[in-house]
Amino acid sequence: MIDPELIQICADPRLNVEIVQQFVAEMNAADHLTVQVAQGDRTILIPKPETVEQAIATTQEWVGKATVRVGLTQYPAGLGITDPTAIGYELFDNCENLRMGTELFGKVLRVVTKWYGGPAEPAFDDAIHAYRTGWFEGERIFYAEDPGDVEVATPNASATQTGASTGGDADATPDTVPSEPPSSEQDPNSASMRIDLSGVSAHNREETSAK
Repeated sequence: MIDPELIQICADPRLNVEIVQQFVAEMNAADHLTVQVAQGDRTILIPKPETVEQAIATTQEWVGKATVRVGLTQYPAGLGITDPTAIGYELFDNCENLRMGTELFGKVLRVVTKWYGGPAEPAFDDAIHAYRTGWFEGERIFYAEDPGDVEVATPNASATQTGASTGGDADATPDTVPSEPPSSEQDPNSASMRIDLSGVSAHNREETSAK
């Protein structure tokens, strides 16, 4: 589990420690040099970076060509990037990656919570899914307007893990679950060199089935 002191120093202060810990656990990154690459439903097998320099080089190589997620928070490396050479050390610094990832996830969680009309137990799982895919309710979630001061629910760790293992909330109904874009949906960040984030969930499923 991530060090609470690191959370206090680096994470978005609008999220409580429990939310940050659960978010990082859901990202399931081995370490700060973790780089995940996928194209659509296909996982790209890459050599595991042993140094920050190798991680940067791998990320620069694939941004603009594939889904690239990096670091403890599996931050979307190409978000807002038009020139891959602009990608640097900050993505692989534990503190900076945690800051960037929790700020982005915090916005996603607030957007999803507002959609529910207030704090709701399923909102965390839906926000995790939206963060992984880049989509929520047919919109590119990373470019959505931050609703600001929205009270969010703290996830129940055991319930979240159960939902993840079964692929979602078993009790969910069409009336209470956000709709998802079709699997053929185009890149949620399609502009210049921005990366395709739409295949991350499929990548996670493929990686799990391959183990």
